[in-house]
Amino acid sequence: MSQNDRAYSEKRDYIRMRLEAAVVLHHAGREFPALCLDLSSTGMQIEAEVALSMGDKVKVHIPSEHSELAGLDAQAEVVRVSDLGDGRQALGLAIISMS
Repeated sequence: MSQNDRAYSEKRDYIRMRLEAAVVLHHAGREFPALCLDLSSTGMQIEAEVALSMGDKVKVHIPSEHSELAGLDAQAEVVRVSDLGDGRQALGLAIISMS
């Protein structure tokens, strides 16, 4: 079942943590600096100067502020795209896996 097929109410059953954290978005062999606006166990919202489409698969690296922790890598699917102007997009990402 794709992330788009889940009921809206099910998507909102998870707590979202608001944050403004610098992350790195990886797509098609390129890296893009991005800003993570919120994070839950099933997805995240980010803003980046990038041109992605619904269904694109990406990797997001959230670096750790602590040297003893490696940070978080998430494989994700783009499930929402909003154009912010100036080449920037707000992206809703559904997390496929984390490491």
